[in-house]
Amino acid sequence: MKKTTHFGFKDVETSKKQSLVKGVFDSVAMKYDLMNDVLSFGTHRLWKEYTIKHSGVKSGDRVLDIAGGTGDLAVKFNKLGANVVLADINAEMLKVGRDNLIDKGITGIKVCLANAEKLPFKDASFDVVSIAFGLRNVTDKQIAIDEFYRVLKSGGTLLILEFSKTDNKLLEKLYNSYSFNIMPKMGKYIADDEESYQYLAESIRKHPDQETLKSMIIDASFQSCEYHNLTGGIVALHKAVK
Repeated sequence: MKKTTHFGFKDVETSKKQSLVKGVFDSVAMKYDLMNDVLSFGTHRLWKEYTIKHSGVKSGDRVLDIAGGTGDLAVKFNKLGANVVLADINAEMLKVGRDNLIDKGITGIKVCLANAEKLPFKDASFDVVSIAFGLRNVTDKQIAIDEFYRVLKSGGTLLILEFSKTDNKLLEKLYNSYSFNIMPKMGKYIADDEESYQYLAESIRKHPDQETLKSMIIDASFQSCEYHNLTGGIVALHKAVK
């Protein structure tokens, strides 16, 4: 019997999810940053600033920004004086990321095509590993978290910024209505891709809640983990120490 997993609300063969997710990000790469600004009303920038503020990154630290795509978080780490590796499994997203770095005149960030479930780095290579709005698209999240642990130095920090679950019923109702009735339509209107933004809305609902993700991080042998709810729990930042 073939193993299955979720692709949005659909059950698919586990072996096929990576290629399906690739198709989504191949499609949205060129307008990814624009759509982030439009769909979040710019709030994603505040979420990322919060992540940077609480990262503890200092000059000289080695930082891996996995699923870093267009590079906005990597640029922020670079401005702190960190030695940053921008990594993503999707070549089209990385192409946009490289172009963004060139446009900004930034030359100190290394770019790497990499799978979060099989990172091409040695053990204990980084002081910080960050992943923003990427973990929910990974086929086996536990394997990826185990890999984050492996490549972190002892005492290193893991930062996971991701959509999560709000316990505010009114906010949940409004957010669900927005996600399923407006987001895909905006995707069609701006990016000419309604289907991909339908998937992205569904993928948020399939992602583990705050406590479940915390348990997964602890299961990967991190010595501590805390999370901070942002925008009423619509987004959460998990911070763990190896």
